[in-house]
Amino acid sequence: MRILSVHNSYQIRGGEDESCQLEENLLREMGHEVDTYEESNHSLKDIKPIPLALRTIWSKSSYQIVKQKLQRKKYDLIHVQNFFPLISPSIYYAAKSEGVPVVQTLRNYRLLCPNALFFRDGQVCEDCLGKSIPYPGIVNSCYRNSRSATTVTAAMLSTHQAMGTWKKMVDKYITLTNFARNKLIEGGIPSSQITVKPNFVHPSPSVGSGNGGYALYVGRLSVEKGVDTLLQTWEKLDYPIPLKIVGDGPLDTMVKAACQKSERIDWLGRRPMPEVHELMGEAMFLVFPSKWYETFGRVAVEAFATGTPVIASRIGAIAELIDSGRTGVYFQPGDSQDLADKVRWALNNRDLLTAMRQEVRREFDNKYTARANYQRIKEIYEQVLQHPIDNPVELFAPTAK
Repeated sequence: MRILSVHNSYQIRGGEDESCQLEENLLREMGHEVDTYEESNHSLKDIKPIPLALRTIWSKSSYQIVKQKLQRKKYDLIHVQNFFPLISPSIYYAAKSEGVPVVQTLRNYRLLCPNALFFRDGQVCEDCLGKSIPYPGIVNSCYRNSRSATTVTAAMLSTHQAMGTWKKMVDKYITLTNFARNKLIEGGIPSSQITVKPNFVHPSPSVGSGNGGYALYVGRLSVEKGVDTLLQTWEKLDYPIPLKIVGDGPLDTMVKAACQKSERIDWLGRRPMPEVHELMGEAMFLVFPSKWYETFGRVAVEAFATGTPVIASRIGAIAELIDSGRTGVYFQPGDSQDLADKVRWALNNRDLLTAMRQEVRREFDNKYTARANYQRIKEIYEQVLQHPIDNPVELFAPTAK
């Protein structure tokens, strides 16, 4: 199968970029031909505001680049990983003008929410869900804390909502969990267009001993990730269990202050993935304190691969990943006292925690390996090729200008 993979990468490499590359590499390993078209947000600084706004809504250059690629070589389908903000939905039209089916993976809520998170002022927000014009996001400057930037994002969403882009130009959306799928359906995307395929970890890390005697957090240091809740919890704990924190982000000053206040907290900054996986394997448990609607929970699955149970907030997609009492336990999101209680429970039930280590690795082997993921994506591609959306020719009229 010949696939064109399209991705708008981020300035700071994160989970979406990593998952995109892993998927491309896996398809190549399985004998498929995968070409790529990528734009990077590193170039944003070189683009003036008005051209950037127009490009976000409809990128003429991306349309032409993709159309030319499809004309030069015959592709079975185009798989879009992320189009925002430089590539734009114009590439859907380029693909359809050449009769090539489109698959779109959604690793955030961009089609429904200007800031893509459903999160504002420290808590979940669904004010824009289902609105043809997401004006609450504009009023609250939800994207990059900028009303002008949010207006551009909202204009992109409203324009393509009016054009019917989301319903008519994408043959199949891939979400990572049923929770994310249900949110898209609430937002007006037909259920028949949305299927579920989780992320995967490849190569699989080794199972650790869990004898490191510490708890571990891995991720962005930000409010939506629940870092403030995590630090508040360690202030409450009367147990001397160390906490290691891996990652960076806007709350780094808060984390530094917590480290200075408590010898039990150790901030390691960003670390290479092999080192992160080793830290996971030796941790007693991983803490996943997110307060937003995570679309998946890759860090939790990586912990599963190393045999480490997870204490997670019961919210969004992460609520699908943890089987409480078997692969970890839940606490109420944003509730530092409840998290402290669950940490105490784990420390008082170390035999059960040890028994969980086999279960979490079994969970990983059953659901999140490269082999299982490849079978699923192959099924999705075959389904799209057999039953593409029937697009009338007049849909391509705007691209002729």
